[in-house]
Amino acid sequence: MNIVRTLRKHRRITAAVAASALAFSLAACGNESGSGGGTEDKAKAAGIDLVKSGTLTICTHLPYKPFQYKDGTEVVGFDVDLLKLLADDLGLKHDVVNIEWAQVTSGAAFKAKKCDIGMGAMTITDPRKAALSITDPYMDATQVLMAKKDSGIKGLADLKGKKLGAQADTTGKDYADKNAAANGYTVIPFNDLALQGNNVKSGRVDAAINDNGVLYDFVKDNPEMAVVAEFDTGEQYGFAALKDGSGPKIVAKFNELLAKAKTDGKYNEIYKKWFGVEPKK
Repeated sequence: MNIVRTLRKHRRITAAVAASALAFSLAACGNESGSGGGTEDKAKAAGIDLVKSGTLTICTHLPYKPFQYKDGTEVVGFDVDLLKLLADDLGLKHDVVNIEWAQVTSGAAFKAKKCDIGMGAMTITDPRKAALSITDPYMDATQVLMAKKDSGIKGLADLKGKKLGAQADTTGKDYADKNAAANGYTVIPFNDLALQGNNVKSGRVDAAINDNGVLYDFVKDNPEMAVVAEFDTGEQYGFAALKDGSGPKIVAKFNELLAKAKTDGKYNEIYKKWFGVEPKK
């Protein structure tokens, strides 16, 4: 009888230990998913419904160096680092989807649930504000003209009878079209920045117009090229999201983080990383 009681007691202790171990294991799993799944709760608490669970999905059109471009298999850049502030704050991974630029600027990408937010050094314009939720400006910009150093081109007036390359669906293309008749050049559209720049190098077009950040970066890597003129277009960049639904909430959250980053020095740190200097005050 004593042996039977001892065995029963031993079984009860073993079962209790096993139950305790199982409870600890489940708690540990809960904590682990909490750093991923709990962040999903954080996004939901902010009223943000994600296209993909646990991930901030970002649409852009590559490449647009140094704002976003592929370094090996990873998409990196100034815009990427800024949007990582948002992903990190919500405890999310981030994933970049490469699509046509017009799908971002028109809002079609968000309506089709391809992404939560769009990046691409997007100039804030009235038509875009009508179609999208747009963040506070995160950078000032302007349009510039790039040509070969030995071309003799110093401005739009020197392009009479020549070809000017412009990137499709951009404010640079709008500016080129607006001034074409007065200066007598033909606008040749390109789908992306790399094609545009390389066609100036090859001589297919005589010059290119695009945002200052990307063309100054292109010139750094191509010393035979030069930025020969700047046009004070007074542009500012913003990130885009769906006009309604979660879009305004994503925008509001980013605005909060952008203001904080500009106060605590994080914005300046990211800016200097990609442009080599701190932003003008």
